Amino acid sequence: MKKGFSVLAVFTLVTFIIIALNFDTVSFEAFDLKVSSLLLGNSFIILFHKIGETKFIIAATIILLLYVAIFKKDFRGVLFILLTVGVGNGLNQLLKHIFARPRPDLEDQLSSFSFPSGHAQISVMFLLTLAYLISKWLKNKRWDFITYTIMLILIFLVGLSRIAEGRHYATDVLAGWSIGYTWFMVCVLWYESKKHK
Repeated sequence: MKKGFSVLAVFTLVTFIIIALNFDTVSFEAFDLKVSSLLLGNSFIILFHKIGETKFIIAATIILLLYVAIFKKDFRGVLFILLTVGVGNGLNQLLKHIFARPRPDLEDQLSSFSFPSGHAQISVMFLLTLAYLISKWLKNKRWDFITYTIMLILIFLVGLSRIAEGRHYATDVLAGWSIGYTWFMVCVLWYESKKHK
């Protein structure tokens, strides 16, 4: 990938660190409340949470793994997917336990921790991995643009759905997007390092 995407990964890592160190400050809490007041209860946006559900991600990842292994015979690609999605999910769980942020106060709220949003982080890692591989296979700039645009819109809507449902704060979602992209790029750099050997 182009160098600019790697630079962006550094920016998203810094963004994650800033949010992680400040999400309980007055200004960040005010931001969370403002975004929540705009989105909470939006039934259209809430629909998109299903794309970030664990069952959907696992099923879609298994299908992608089988396709890459059987039809593309790209076993480094199989490991790439396992690193981005599998290890990336483990990273999300680790971060949740490190920061131990309670979820928004809501009746029938989930019992797990809130920061960073798993839906936001995992949707970035899976959907960008899918877009990256499709782009690699098609080698067509027009389709690259279309594929990445669709995936980015879905990522955006999945993240917003968690705020609309009241399951996460906006800062959880921003942090999930940020660390998800950083991890995705770390995996891409590993995957592409084979080209230079």
